[in-house]
Amino acid sequence: MRRRALLLALAAPPWAALAAPALGVQRGRVLSFPRDHGAHPDTRTEWWYATGWLAGPGEAEPRFGFQVTFFRSRTDVAAGHPSRFVASQLIFAHAALTDLGERRLRHDQRIARAGFEIAGASEDDTRVVLRGWHFERSGTAQAGVYRARLASDSAGYAIDLELAATQPVLLQGEAGFSRKGPRPEQASHYYSQPQLAVTGTLTRDGRAQPVQGRAWLDHEWSESLLDADAVGWDWIGMNLLDGSALTAFRLRRADGGVMWAGGSLRRAGSAVRAFANDEVRFIAGERWTSAASRASYPVDWRIETPAGTHRVRALLADQELDSRGSTGAIYWEGLSELLDERGQRVGLGYLEMTGYAARLRL
Repeated sequence: MRRRALLLALAAPPWAALAAPALGVQRGRVLSFPRDHGAHPDTRTEWWYATGWLAGPGEAEPRFGFQVTFFRSRTDVAAGHPSRFVASQLIFAHAALTDLGERRLRHDQRIARAGFEIAGASEDDTRVVLRGWHFERSGTAQAGVYRARLASDSAGYAIDLELAATQPVLLQGEAGFSRKGPRPEQASHYYSQPQLAVTGTLTRDGRAQPVQGRAWLDHEWSESLLDADAVGWDWIGMNLLDGSALTAFRLRRADGGVMWAGGSLRRAGSAVRAFANDEVRFIAGERWTSAASRASYPVDWRIETPAGTHRVRALLADQELDSRGSTGAIYWEGLSELLDERGQRVGLGYLEMTGYAARLRL
């Protein structure tokens, strides 16, 4: 939905006057920052997805994993609808904390229609709000700092974290145009910000503690992402200990076959090496079955890419999230380690698996 319809249909958020005209997904379009850090409300689906690990000051071994994701979804309400109460844009959010010491996952979710200063997403830069949860960016177009602030009474934790860029934006696919299927329209604009330096405060059950760590950010928007035969995807975003960044993904058919695959490698200080559809293989190993959903997830993978052969192993098997109260999906997403062929840890990051409990619908 375009900004004009947003102003007609909803109570304008406080930043609406600063918004620039939105652009859809176009092959060859040059992404421009900070504008493209902001929302693209004329596209169907969009998300800002931050994941990482946390430890005490000066500690190198992760004690916690965290995930903060804000989604924006355009509905089918006609542009220019006269009612301010019609939901033309929806904002969702998921937040999860993996506690490796307690072997426990805490998570929460929220949803609201955009407007009324309750929920919204700025178009000029990253600034997303949903019922007291905030994710926003400041700084220059390339060297920015994200701040994530949220509290969950039901899950018993809160975070106030700053995620500072240490490397330039990483454009995925063809300069930010990322194919997700065999048809040209099955694509997104997609960039990452790996190797974010994290500092801040984590509060658990009323007890606050300083933390530091490393994070990864994905920002992606699309009009048509999943092929009708696709049921879900497997994805990794890994910050390597040497400063490199590794992404790999595949979209699965119902029969387990691969619909599409891709990813990238960027060595520290080098150009991005994008992976072609036929250059990525996910080979499942040990599985974990959820007592809640009965879904069976591979929590130990062998992944082959032009970056070499790696093992991705979950640091906690039970990292399933039930988001049926917002986006409607049950999926697995959790802190994992990246091992080389000798079994040595070479990176840390997140593994995401969707479509195992039920077909994913976007």
